[in-house]
Amino acid sequence: MGDAPKRFGAVFLGGALGTGARIGLDALIPHTDTTFPWSTLLINIVGSFALGLLVARDFRWPSSWLRAGVRTGIIGGFTTFSAVIASLVTLTDGNEVGLAALYLVLSLLLGFGAATAGVAAGGALGRASVRAMPLETDE
Repeated sequence: MGDAPKRFGAVFLGGALGTGARIGLDALIPHTDTTFPWSTLLINIVGSFALGLLVARDFRWPSSWLRAGVRTGIIGGFTTFSAVIASLVTLTDGNEVGLAALYLVLSLLLGFGAATAGVAAGGALGRASVRAMPLETDE
């Protein structure tokens, strides 16, 4: 079992901290569903930079649970986009440009497709529950 319980705890706590930071930044730079999400863009840029910095080949972690808590927990809780970008950088650093391009296209298309399917399913469920409700009458 080794460090697994420590890693789990570190990721759990780090996730709470990262998510709290994201919510805090969203509160400082609010946006609506119809305005440009500046806070989300900033979060993704900062998260991408931070994860890229932390996965640098010459950075040494004192323990695997601390690395997991910071990288997967805090940064993963702060943003998931950073992991996509870090993977792209790693692939291109390894001269896997074609694979990086495929990964980017698949990430965008499949992510967009899943979100679209979720919106459609949510809309369908919403319409179904409205139809199932009895109509009110003025008797």
